[in-house]
Amino acid sequence: MLTLPNILTLSRILAVPLLVALLWRPGWFEYALAFGLYVLMGVTDYFDGYLARAQGTVSKLGVFLDPIADKIMVAAVIVMLVFTRDVDNWHVVAALVILLREIAVSGLREFLADLRVSVPVSKLAKWKTTFQLISLGAIILGGALPHMGWIRDIGLFSLWMAAALTLITGWDYLRVGLKHMD
Repeated sequence: MLTLPNILTLSRILAVPLLVALLWRPGWFEYALAFGLYVLMGVTDYFDGYLARAQGTVSKLGVFLDPIADKIMVAAVIVMLVFTRDVDNWHVVAALVILLREIAVSGLREFLADLRVSVPVSKLAKWKTTFQLISLGAIILGGALPHMGWIRDIGLFSLWMAAALTLITGWDYLRVGLKHMD
């Protein structure tokens, strides 16, 4: 159970409170540290899966925890960026779309798992995740470099791209799920 990939996954979950603390009352230095931690969490996300497959140590615990770690991190960062008003005005709608989709798809996957129906992750969903991770990272980095407003702008643009792909992929998952509901 305590393989290196699982330890990396658990480290991401345990790092979320520190990430939240850094974003709680951020100055440029706290944003810079938060960005570094966010990037480190992203690197561990890549390596936990890579190592598990390469070493043949893919575990049920890892399969269970990895998506949870991702969702906890994304949800915590979105909530904190809204709290700090780095994501404000109409941009909150994009953030809310992402959060609601994560909750809905998690519930749908749980429902379908009880029916032994698997819903594979689509390439479009991977693009959604890419835009989502870039957007949150850019918004955090924009806080560390406030004189470079274009970084935050890229983050907000990417947030909207992620939200658009979120709606598309969420609808795809819902269509599959509706086939299995009475």
